[in-house]
Amino acid sequence: MPGKGSRLPVLLYDGDCGFCSRWVRRARMRAGKRVLFVPFQTPEVLDRLHVSRASAEGAIQWVGPGGERAEGSDAYFRVLAASAPGLLARGLSIAGRLPPFSLIARRAYRAIARHRDLAGRADRMLFGSATGAPSYRRVNALFLRGVGLVYLIAFTSLRRQLPGLYGSRGLRPMRPFLRQVRGALGRSCYARVPTLFWLGASDRAQLRLCAAGQAVSVLMIAGIAPRASAAFLWAAYLSFVSAGREFLSYQWDALLLETGLNSVFLAPVRRIQGWRTPPVPAYQVLLMKLLSFRLHFGSGLSKLQSGDRHWRRLTALDHHFETQPLPTPASRFFHFLPARARKAATALVLAVECGVPILAFGPRRLRSVSSAILSGFQGAIQLSGNYGFFNLLGALLTLWHSDDEALGAEAREREVAGPVRALGLLLAAPLLFLSFWEILARVRRLPEVPKPLRSLDERAVAFRAVNSYGLFSVMTASRPEIVLEGSDDGRDWRAYRLRYKPGDLRARPRFIAPHQPRLDWQLWFAALGGVPRWFEGLLARLLEGAPEVLAYFRENPFPRVPPRYLRARLQEYRLVRLPRREGRYWERRDRGSYFPAVRLATPGKGGDEGVAV
Repeated sequence: MPGKGSRLPVLLYDGDCGFCSRWVRRARMRAGKRVLFVPFQTPEVLDRLHVSRASAEGAIQWVGPGGERAEGSDAYFRVLAASAPGLLARGLSIAGRLPPFSLIARRAYRAIARHRDLAGRADRMLFGSATGAPSYRRVNALFLRGVGLVYLIAFTSLRRQLPGLYGSRGLRPMRPFLRQVRGALGRSCYARVPTLFWLGASDRAQLRLCAAGQAVSVLMIAGIAPRASAAFLWAAYLSFVSAGREFLSYQWDALLLETGLNSVFLAPVRRIQGWRTPPVPAYQVLLMKLLSFRLHFGSGLSKLQSGDRHWRRLTALDHHFETQPLPTPASRFFHFLPARARKAATALVLAVECGVPILAFGPRRLRSVSSAILSGFQGAIQLSGNYGFFNLLGALLTLWHSDDEALGAEAREREVAGPVRALGLLLAAPLLFLSFWEILARVRRLPEVPKPLRSLDERAVAFRAVNSYGLFSVMTASRPEIVLEGSDDGRDWRAYRLRYKPGDLRARPRFIAPHQPRLDWQLWFAALGGVPRWFEGLLARLLEGAPEVLAYFRENPFPRVPPRYLRARLQEYRLVRLPRREGRYWERRDRGSYFPAVRLATPGKGGDEGVAV
């Protein structure tokens, strides 16, 4: 029985009030043995602590070891300070007892006290029946295995494209590029372009590293040596992205690297047993929530800040399904929905991306709702467009909005050991700072990163540790396509058809995700702007008949001997509402020349890429 001389503070509460009892159980889980929680109905406790029954019935009562007293919201903030000693808790405790916050808190407490039944129903609706601290052990296990799956998809998709992209006869050979970087940057090249290919960038080395990535991905899925696996996979994929230039510069490549870096800290050293990992520190949970928030909220915010008229007028989806890089069979259905439905869907996209991510920091039930909505949102994007592994990775990140209870697991969390927590927080602090800074910089104009942290920010950029996200902030209203044509005589031209992009008017759009054909994507970007640096390399490889590049195309229109001439034309494609009798899914019109006719250069006359106009 606590008395006036007790060494611990005492909180008196109404033990007959279900709402009060649930909140006390939650506070007790966090406070441990630092606070005594006692129902005021306990015999003789009011007399021993010299608290009147009327006061105890009206509000919770705090009695300190020295006899100091507080009630209502002031008592709650004292419990907060005692439950989790630290700068944050003490800061909240002090702020809550200072005006104007103290006035707001007292009025809110009195309103809740007068309507306990309503508050109880709201509490159950928002927080559920659980009273323990949220556990993320099952969430973490599922997430880490999912990240391993995404790595497996990414390496598998990339491996089949390596010879045509970065091999010695590819579009952007890796060896010459790294030699140029070393010559330009000197010793700083290793920090500015972090890649294992500094040890050797031969065609065989690229394929071997990609195969190793596939094998280690399987180990991570199986939960074998998860931290070592996560570290290797991050380093291997970073090696490709750092040296990959435009073909590996998509936002989901950066997202996978940022997620992968966090996975190194999340992963246990030993094997994952079943579907649980050791306890996850609160700061790491916060990092993952911030990453998911920056991805989804950043995408919505960029649309609003771009000033694009299609988003302002809610007409963006009038064009998106038709003009996106690689439509799916469902794209035509969505494209020809009634105008009102498309406008409503556009408004819904903005509402989901800008509003729902905020719920990740709310009560348990709202967090679970945000997870369900955003994962469903990613599924809808996956249905309507081919975006590689992006949607799977985005849905995985929403797991951190909920906790183990939402996955049907019992929420029993052990506290992380103090030294381990302190060391982990020290390592995570720079990422937390840069994550918060990136969010603030998106919402309002901020000065550059403070000078003492500028070097840290530069390293973070090189290692893709904290990135900015914002997809389709400006909507394209038409679909120009680059059509490559070859000829033996300069008069009769035959077209090269890519495997996945619209070309043949009768070709039905396909589901190809999670595979991402990177040349197809880059040609989509090239058609919207000027001629990219790698384009002449593509023409040269086709004029040479390089099988590594021809593998990107459905068929070779010159199977015996490569053509003497190549040219590129622009053609605008539009979806057909219903397939006509000819079975057409597209219609097109010619928009003129994109690149003039060229042939292989004779020695001493050609350009940098070996072609001459």
